[in-house]
Amino acid sequence: MKIKMNTNVINAIFILSAIVGNCWAGCCSASKPREEIKPDPVETVLKQLREKTAKLKSYECPVEYEVNQPAFESKTLRKGTLYYNKAGKDSALRINFKTFQQDDEEEEKYIDEYVINGNWLAKVDYKFDGVWLTHIDHQLKTIQCHQLAEPNDPNRSMDPFDLVTQNFPIVGFSKVENLKKEFEIKLVEQKGPDAQKSIQVHLKVKPDSVYKDEYTTIDFWVDKELGLPARIVAIATAEDADLQPDIYELRFVKPKINKKIDKKVFGIKIPKGFGKPEIFPLKKAEDAEDPRPRTNDRIL
Repeated sequence: MKIKMNTNVINAIFILSAIVGNCWAGCCSASKPREEIKPDPVETVLKQLREKTAKLKSYECPVEYEVNQPAFESKTLRKGTLYYNKAGKDSALRINFKTFQQDDEEEEKYIDEYVINGNWLAKVDYKFDGVWLTHIDHQLKTIQCHQLAEPNDPNRSMDPFDLVTQNFPIVGFSKVENLKKEFEIKLVEQKGPDAQKSIQVHLKVKPDSVYKDEYTTIDFWVDKELGLPARIVAIATAEDADLQPDIYELRFVKPKINKKIDKKVFGIKIPKGFGKPEIFPLKKAEDAEDPRPRTNDRIL
């Protein structure tokens, strides 16, 4: 997602759809009865999601990130917390991973942090203009800063959630037109208890999609009560046709929506024993074939 849809535009679409829909149904006395045209259920779900996420002011949620590698019979699980605060140019997003578990081994402490446009609490000899993704790896004791947008760039949204989904398209946070360009999209019928709790959206990567070398399919489960994504499962593109592809799953557990988050949560400082941050300006990334900033994980 590179373009942010204005909330007023979404509202206008829904209002216009309601008016036109009523007329098509024969509710406008000046019109002749016409055959009712049912709205596309996929369009309806995606637009409702976009409307819901556009109204988010803050979001705090425990997350579980699981990577399953069937070809190697290996599975890893990381747990942490996602924080998001929407405040115009001061908007910020942070993911703090705290634990790591390999297969059936015991869970261990594992600190790994990703921050978009956080406030630096320690003095650094660099000027951070625009929007930046900072990755603090406590295992390697390194800090990498990737610029996601130049300051006041009219062609890029300055919102952290918009920018982070350039690497991974999150349904509800991505513009519908952009999703349709990259994926074949359909709703999957839910059965049993899941049918009451969630809506499943299936995305199949198109042959010419920018994601074709990374994923084959992505599934989202949307919480019906909250109207927000609750679970994401992505099937990676296999590097070897004879091997089973990796499976990435991200789960959002009991989120707190529009509750005040202390600004200190988004503070960034250089921990003791770490070297100076490595800086990767956007212009260096744009010289490459794929201008999207990269991290060590497909989803993150």
